[in-house]
Amino acid sequence: MQEKLTALYERLSHDDDLMGESNSISNQKQMLSEYAESHGLTPYIHFTDDGISGTRFDRPGFVSMMDAIKAGQIGTVIIKDMSRLGRDYLMVGQIQEMLRQKQVRLIAINDGHDSLNGDDDFLPFRNIMNEWYAKDTSKKIRSTFKAKGNSGKHVASTTPYGYLKDPENKEHWIVDEEAAQVVRRIFQMTMDGYGPYQIAKKLKEDQVEIPAVHMARHGAGLWQGRVDEIKDPYAWGSSTVAGILRKREYLGHTVNFKTRKHFKDKKSHYVSEDNWTVFEDTQEAIIDQETFDNVQRIRKNVRRYPDGWGEAHPLTGLMYCADCGAKMYVHRVNNGKRIPQYTCSAYSKVPVGTLCPTQHRINADIVMELIKDLLKAIAEYSHLNREEFIETVKTTQNSQQSSEIVRLKNRIAEAKKRLQELEKLICRIYEDNILGKLPDERYAVLDGQYSKEQKELTAEISELEAEVAGYENGRRSAERFIALVDKYQNFDELTTYMLNEFVEKILVHERDRKGSQQTTQEIEIYFNFVGRYLPPHFGEVQLTPEEEEELRKREARKDRLHQNYLRRKANGKQKEYEDKVKEKRKAEIEAKKEAIRQEDITKGVFVPVSMLPAAEPKKGVVNT
Repeated sequence: MQEKLTALYERLSHDDDLMGESNSISNQKQMLSEYAESHGLTPYIHFTDDGISGTRFDRPGFVSMMDAIKAGQIGTVIIKDMSRLGRDYLMVGQIQEMLRQKQVRLIAINDGHDSLNGDDDFLPFRNIMNEWYAKDTSKKIRSTFKAKGNSGKHVASTTPYGYLKDPENKEHWIVDEEAAQVVRRIFQMTMDGYGPYQIAKKLKEDQVEIPAVHMARHGAGLWQGRVDEIKDPYAWGSSTVAGILRKREYLGHTVNFKTRKHFKDKKSHYVSEDNWTVFEDTQEAIIDQETFDNVQRIRKNVRRYPDGWGEAHPLTGLMYCADCGAKMYVHRVNNGKRIPQYTCSAYSKVPVGTLCPTQHRINADIVMELIKDLLKAIAEYSHLNREEFIETVKTTQNSQQSSEIVRLKNRIAEAKKRLQELEKLICRIYEDNILGKLPDERYAVLDGQYSKEQKELTAEISELEAEVAGYENGRRSAERFIALVDKYQNFDELTTYMLNEFVEKILVHERDRKGSQQTTQEIEIYFNFVGRYLPPHFGEVQLTPEEEEELRKREARKDRLHQNYLRRKANGKQKEYEDKVKEKRKAEIEAKKEAIRQEDITKGVFVPVSMLPAAEPKKGVVNT
């Protein structure tokens, strides 16, 4: 039978290292070796963990020792004291029990413990004190860390991509112009309508180094010294791009306490923005506030996934149904023609959930033309009568802001009142369940419903309060809108970037006469900074008496045709006709759509879904 070995286990954390040479690895090794030799516990083998906390139990040396114990190779374990084994009294207790079951002797020299002598009643208390020490040390470190963060200094060990530490002052960040150009490009592409996946794909095609490689090349970041482990230095991912787009540090701010960790859990966990501490203008900005705000709005309003159709439509993320508030999505060739049309995403002919009663269908080109005409009229008005233009913009902005703030605050009050009611209801059903008045199954259902509503209301309140703060902090500024109008010479061609700069949202109402080719349809355009604004007399048309008579006759004819349609629908004749021509019309449209697809495949514009990369599959039904 093979002789079992004695395991000598040494551990040193960074905190232990501060307490002097007595805790050093060399000192522990000497102490354990002398003890083993003097007590005849040979042959022995060392297992060592240097610079690793006792609250962790994935330590390489510790894991190797436990594997050897489970394999039956170890007969005795010797440690300096119980804190070397670990600083989590529950885990240490489980390890002791496992050693007992494996008949492995445990000796803690300084604690005077030898499992061969039987149970030590005081040992559990020592383990608790060891954990308390780790917790107390963690508190002191966190307190120092918090004091530093609250003073306005950076607490992050590394700078974000786009910045480097100033060689003359490590607390100060300077712009890394090479990386900053990439950051600006990412924000620019987002404003141009690209999603994170498309941006990452383009950066990879252009062989732009990923942040880890770039930072390591400058002796910064977490990958310095390990850059050879990165297989593809140009492997940009959509999550990396999305992370860059969220960083407020690019505004020139210091953002501290974005993560938190428990002293037993060394992994950092992100916390809500309410817990962040932000110090403004602590370094040079890479992105201006206006661009950053627009990008956050774009990212919040729509998610763009590759669907094989190429670029996103310029209006994507801006169109909303005026009746139900749902987003509107574009259909490019559903009619068998190259006419992009937006419809309400909440509408469906199949009854599923809460839906919008009508499609609110509208041609995208009509909306683009309307925005172009409106911006041209605003610019012209600005040039012809500057003072009056500024006055009307400010008056419109102030009027809408006041009414909007009142509406938001009323909704916040309603939501908070409902939160209080839910808290009472949850307490009541809990008491009823404890007293046996409410069955467990029913309690679980109600508790789930109330908790879900609580969570949704809390999130809504947070968003509404942020919106109110935006108004009150002057984020909706008439001056900023006027400056934006002055920025452009003309509006003959609208780019996606321009649309995202100017337009906050577009509300589409249902057509006044549904099903009619020629009818009126109300569209509300809300601009950034000022909300809904129309220059005086925009859209007003003076008709001659002859034109008015012609319009009256046309509308009367439409009324007669619509009444005929309703009669046919009531007596079933309309359905007979639709069933008769339905298959034929469907086949014709499908043939036209297939012809369009083949044209685009030839041009390289359309990529069939089956040919898309498998790394990031299509998520959900979203038109881009």
